[in-house]
Amino acid sequence: MDEDFRKAALDYHRLPRPGKLQIEPTKRMATKRDLSLAYSPGVAAACEAIVADPDAAYDYTARGNLVAVISNGTAVLGLGNIGPLAGKPVMEGKAVLFKKFAGIDVFDIEVDAADPALFCDVVAALEPTFGAINLEDIKAPECFVVEAELRRRMKIPVFHDDQHGTAITVAAAVRNGLELQGKTLEQVRLVTSGAGAAALACVDLLVAMGLAVENVTLTDVQGVVRADRAGMQPNMARYARTTEAKTLEDVLAGVDVFLGLSAPRVLKAEWLRLFAPRPLILALANPDPEILPEAVRAARPDAIVATGRSDYPNQVNNVLCFPFIFRGALDVGASTINEAMKLAAVEAIASLARVAASEAVATAYGGAPPVFGPGYIIPKPFDPRLILEIAPAVARAAMASGVARRPIADFDAYRRDLERFVYRSGQVMRPVFEAARQSPRRVVYAEGEDERVLRAVQTLLDEGLAVPILLGRRAVIEARARAMGLRMDFDHSVRVLDPNDDEAVFAPLIEQYQGLVGRRGVPPAAAAKLVRTSYSVAAVMLLHAGLADAAICGGTGNWWRQMRYVLPVIPLRPGVERAYALSCLILQAGALFVCDTSVVLDPTAEQVAEMTLLAADAVWEFGIIPKAALVSHSSFGSSESDSSQKMRRALALIRARAPELEIDGEMHADAALNEAIRNRAVPDSRLTGTANLLVMPTLDAANIAFNLLKAAADGLPIGPMLLGMSRPLHVLVPSVTARGIVNLSALSVVQAQELDRKASARPG
Repeated sequence: MDEDFRKAALDYHRLPRPGKLQIEPTKRMATKRDLSLAYSPGVAAACEAIVADPDAAYDYTARGNLVAVISNGTAVLGLGNIGPLAGKPVMEGKAVLFKKFAGIDVFDIEVDAADPALFCDVVAALEPTFGAINLEDIKAPECFVVEAELRRRMKIPVFHDDQHGTAITVAAAVRNGLELQGKTLEQVRLVTSGAGAAALACVDLLVAMGLAVENVTLTDVQGVVRADRAGMQPNMARYARTTEAKTLEDVLAGVDVFLGLSAPRVLKAEWLRLFAPRPLILALANPDPEILPEAVRAARPDAIVATGRSDYPNQVNNVLCFPFIFRGALDVGASTINEAMKLAAVEAIASLARVAASEAVATAYGGAPPVFGPGYIIPKPFDPRLILEIAPAVARAAMASGVARRPIADFDAYRRDLERFVYRSGQVMRPVFEAARQSPRRVVYAEGEDERVLRAVQTLLDEGLAVPILLGRRAVIEARARAMGLRMDFDHSVRVLDPNDDEAVFAPLIEQYQGLVGRRGVPPAAAAKLVRTSYSVAAVMLLHAGLADAAICGGTGNWWRQMRYVLPVIPLRPGVERAYALSCLILQAGALFVCDTSVVLDPTAEQVAEMTLLAADAVWEFGIIPKAALVSHSSFGSSESDSSQKMRRALALIRARAPELEIDGEMHADAALNEAIRNRAVPDSRLTGTANLLVMPTLDAANIAFNLLKAAADGLPIGPMLLGMSRPLHVLVPSVTARGIVNLSALSVVQAQELDRKASARPG
């Protein structure tokens, strides 16, 4: 990594507080009674219940949702034997993935014990604390001994993700890749590059699925794994071949599947001619694969290629499976993760790539539905269906194989419960970022000299999300970027425009602006001055003229003044009466959208209906299925006030125009967020689960509720997002952060992409 990235990584881990994890209570501790219930004397009741029935620990403690990520630091990522203390940041990172993807709490535990027997003693003694154990970064061959011994001694799942997580994901890719190539696992020949823990686990699982042992050839840094090699572990010796072949090249003739878990560039392009027709090549070394996909395409266009990288199709990544396997295992109180559960996970992952995608999934993939084929043999890590398919499949397999202590009775209810994990915290923006990255668009920033904008633009460049255009004084922008240590290329990747200097660009725009506002009381001289002094006007004129695809204005000064400048330039969508504002809070429990937070003071019933439908469309842009609640002081007819009647009329209008939208109202805010409260009020609500879109009766209500939630729940805000505009245009609030600008920029790019798709789909 370069020095700038290293510094950014260190700052990420150090600020605003060291590390990536914290522990928070799940119960109130507000009163003396709370304290007596949580500790003495009330805690004795829970202790006595567990003495009577040890499985009651799953009911009265956090054990059932607590996993230990445990390592001795002997094989950390690509760093090797760096020890347990230096490996702690990696274990914290793994813990974060568990929490973000599957809502699983984790203690990372770094054990100073290189001796396998001592390590096993330490881990086995921790069994009362945890619902499952995730072994991580333990070197081979000791990892095989450790896992086998702990599985023997412990009555909770013990899972070495370096082995089995990789194996499950690889097996799903092989399953689908061979189907596309017209081959079966029983008939193919497989060669590995690498014979470590991950490679052996992959081969073992594929053999369990039907691959013939005699059709497997292992190679590693010593060459072909032959029967005359000394000192092999039994799981390697099983695949040792009696052969004169010595090198990887020697064993590639007629090979159907290449499985690389080794080192960069070890597979040479000139060797590809040796492979069988229609081969499957998994080059999974990271960050540089055994062979680059473009080299394979040039030499063997009939091949399907997968790598471990996100910038190529078919990324094989452990995060596709391990959070969801543990989720399913924990939810049934499994005593182990067995072969049946692993095979169920394989099929669940593989099947996701083969089934038609829903609209929400299509949105998460950038608006173009993923289609099963050579470039899509395995889902992507942000696919919202993963937890909804893998966890139930694993849970069912645990029940069928007799290792589930707490079977699930209602799987439909279980799937609904899992939905709360789909879009947690940072996961909300992942599909938006991925879609933006597929086809970045030009985004103009009115406040190009603002340090928050400059930091945001650096992130957008690093992530490949947008093509930035900065408005401002070039010398000032360049000087600030240098002072901040940013790495912007102002001659190529970033365009800087100054309305006072770039006459060739802005002279025609001034004339156009004069035409737009000339009959709105703005004389020509004043219009010219506005373009040159109000960079928001200059930005929207670039958008209006097609010189930018989206505009981000404001961030300084009065928000309403910025709005008055930009609204006359960019028209509303056809058929839309007003512009509205939608804001989003990314909370630990998921995303919550609130409308209208900024524009319409007291909307009519017709405007409430319009803003709701526009807001629902915006929620879809995040890949989230909208669940809307019309919020009021009244709950399902309890009041006849003008406000409550307005929300009732709005509901009727919405259901007439969009009967498929999941919505109900008018209702109290707690009923919107809590299904049990809602069901007590009305038994027949069309809204299920927790609402993710709250539509308020007035701007005051929306703005107050949003800011209270933001402060009280420490939510990450996105927006406000302008609704109803014909072009992607957003106005920043003064409190916006650099991350907020990044989020809104990515959303603007996705909106520009959607406009282009609709334009290209129109006849003529």
